[in-house]
Amino acid sequence: MDVLVGYATAHGSTRGVAERLAACLGRGGLKADVRSLEAVDDADTYGAFVLGSAVHNQSWLDPARSFVRENLDLLTSRPVWVYSVGMPGALRGPWKRLGPMEAPVIVRSLPTGLRYRSHELFSGVIRASQLPLGGRIRFRLLGGRYGDFRDWEAIEGWGAGIAAELLRA
Repeated sequence: MDVLVGYATAHGSTRGVAERLAACLGRGGLKADVRSLEAVDDADTYGAFVLGSAVHNQSWLDPARSFVRENLDLLTSRPVWVYSVGMPGALRGPWKRLGPMEAPVIVRSLPTGLRYRSHELFSGVIRASQLPLGGRIRFRLLGGRYGDFRDWEAIEGWGAGIAAELLRA
């Protein structure tokens, strides 16, 4: 079965997560293609989907939301997993507990009618250069710290679980 590991990224962090997920699926014996969702024009050739996006303002990027809306009929007939890449790992102190609370907000912002097996919120990479001055000030006031917060073990564990589920089907 061919699996599309699609992504929408702003600075490359989400692409890195997609590449790692595809590698996990490949180790499980599946053929996984990693592609930007903006470049996918043959979605009907895939038997399963792992779709993700960077999160800005607690919502997926436009290319990811557009892909889902345009392919909703197809996606409802095939297995789908979704992931989001945000900044919960960059928060610390009392603000750290707010990170996981973002996942339900993100899920509510997904296009209506999307059915999926599971959703995961992963932390990504955040650099000062990615934010405007006002954003940098707010980020620091919230106790944010810059760096690469991707939890590769969690990402690989989720990917291995997807591979196992697809191979059982």
